[in-house]
Amino acid sequence: MIKLTKRVSNIAPSMTLAMSAKSAEMKAAGEKVINFGVGEPDFNTPENIIQAAKDAMDKGYTKYVAAAGLPALKKAVCEKFKRDNNLDYKPSQIVISNGGKHAILNAVAAVVEEGDEVIIPSPYWLTYPEVVRFFGGVPKYVETSRENDFKMTAEQLEAAITPKTVMLIFNSPCNPTGAVYSEEEIKAIAAVCEKHELCVLSDEIYEKLVYDGLKHYSIAEVSPKMKELTILVNGVSKSYAMTGWRLGYLAAAEHVAKAIGSFQSHATSNVNTITQYAALAALEGDQQPMADMVKAFAARRVKMMDILDGYKQFGLDYVKPEGAFYVMLVCDKFYGKSLGDKKIEGSMDFAMELLAAQKVAATPGICFGDDSCIRLSYALSVEEMEEGLERIKAFCLSLK
Repeated sequence: MIKLTKRVSNIAPSMTLAMSAKSAEMKAAGEKVINFGVGEPDFNTPENIIQAAKDAMDKGYTKYVAAAGLPALKKAVCEKFKRDNNLDYKPSQIVISNGGKHAILNAVAAVVEEGDEVIIPSPYWLTYPEVVRFFGGVPKYVETSRENDFKMTAEQLEAAITPKTVMLIFNSPCNPTGAVYSEEEIKAIAAVCEKHELCVLSDEIYEKLVYDGLKHYSIAEVSPKMKELTILVNGVSKSYAMTGWRLGYLAAAEHVAKAIGSFQSHATSNVNTITQYAALAALEGDQQPMADMVKAFAARRVKMMDILDGYKQFGLDYVKPEGAFYVMLVCDKFYGKSLGDKKIEGSMDFAMELLAAQKVAATPGICFGDDSCIRLSYALSVEEMEEGLERIKAFCLSLK
């Protein structure tokens, strides 16, 4: 028998695997499952981006390129950072990766040693702690509160830092909560990071998906020192409905980007060349399809909140999201109740029984570090959303 390393053995299996398998089984049997667990836009990639990929293939752009990315694309990423974030980067500070997740793995690989602590505000995207553990790091969670809209304060960050702390993973807009930190909140957190020379992995993949007139503010914008301490991760997956194309990117201090580029040259080499030409078209082309998508998400968000406001009377609640396309639905008032002989003990039970009884798929909050909630995505049609929320209501009212 092959003996596995601790690196892979310590990675937790997905807690949503059983639910995903059950949902797929039900769909295969012809049952109508409404899926609130979706973590990607339900829009197709804009046509100009698809055409750019076709053109690249027709022109024979199907060979290897530089491991850290196509020069033209790296230049376009620099222009994007200047245009959207008022940040000046050189192409040598950019690494194009196989999705935002790969960029995060690269960043942690470059900074975290065995035994190092990495601060992660909770609720968190479930991949963060697994990547930290893979490289021998120790996730250190900072529990946020509903009362503060699931946002970590500078005081909480200060209290969590120890001599072993090397990194903060910061995510605004946030998956799963939809929290968007204000410029003032970010500046306060940055002051703590600067004081302790703390590296920040800033995941800004949902940057374009903010609502109510809010503006995304990057922690790298705070000061030249904070920019030097930040590894900024972004990509085209969410903003341009390109999840399956697999392209992310990061910007960092030159020595960090150089080291990550070297690492990637041995790990994966370059991202799919055709995808890089498609991403170039996304960044440089017509931005109206992206704006239309954000407008649609904004309308769905309002619709979901309007419906959920009416559900507060029987025990469901939520924290108002300001970005991304998720709502954390607080359902812990139903824990301890039963559906038949099945007792609901936490978010996993709630989600599994909701799927079995009402054919509604949602993501248990325990996956994100908060067992009091389930995560609902509004990356689905308004009609499906309305029907799905009615089914959730019926499920809750059936619990005794």
